[in-house]
This record gives sequence, structure tokens and C-alpha cells, in this order.
Amino acid sequence: MGTIAILVFILAGVALILIANNLSNLISPKSDNPDKYEPYESGVKTIGPTWVRFKIGYYLFALVFLIFDVEIIFLIPWAVVFKKMSGIALVDIIIFIVILGLGLVYALKKRALKWV
Repeated sequence: MGTIAILVFILAGVALILIANNLSNLISPKSDNPDKYEPYESGVKTIGPTWVRFKIGYYLFALVFLIFDVEIIFLIPWAVVFKKMSGIALVDIIIFIVILGLGLVYALKKRALKWV
């Protein structure tokens, strides 16, 4: 009985996605204006090639920033209720910070934080 319910949910999910996509294609306004397919930046037409390669260092820098940004998102609520929690919560957050610190050490060894 459980596998049948799972299959029904999967089929219902796929059906809803297909219905929503097809319905939006049917009722949305169409425009075949060639300007619609032109690339632009802030309303200004681009000069030169539109596709420019970015250095991978910028991507790594952004990922490391994202990791530590998410760390702060988890630390702020923990800090707000710190006095109401037990000592095990302190141990848990220390483990969390140590793991993220190891990630920082790894990023430093791989020179991911060196700005080009």
C-alpha cells in the first residue's frame, strides 16, 4: 500500500507540473518581436561579445562566502536562545564551528581566498 501511495504522489506531482507549464503556454501573451531576443544590460544594448568567461577564482570566492554566510544564519538563532539551552548545545555549536573552521583551513590551503 505504501509504494502505491508514493507512485500516486509522484504521478500527481508530474501531472501538476505538466498542467501548469502547458496552461501557462496557452494563456500567456505571445510576442515574436526580434528585440525580445537581444541581450541587454540595464536596458542598454551590449557592445562586443555577450558571453564573457569569468575566472574560476571568483566562483570559489563566492562559494566560500556562501558557506560562511549560512554559518551566520545558523549562529544567530542559536545565540539568541543560548541561555535557555543546556551545555550540550554549546558542545554542538563548537563542533559546528570546528567543522567550518576546517573548511576555512582547506580553502586557505587551496588558495581559494586569494583574490586575482
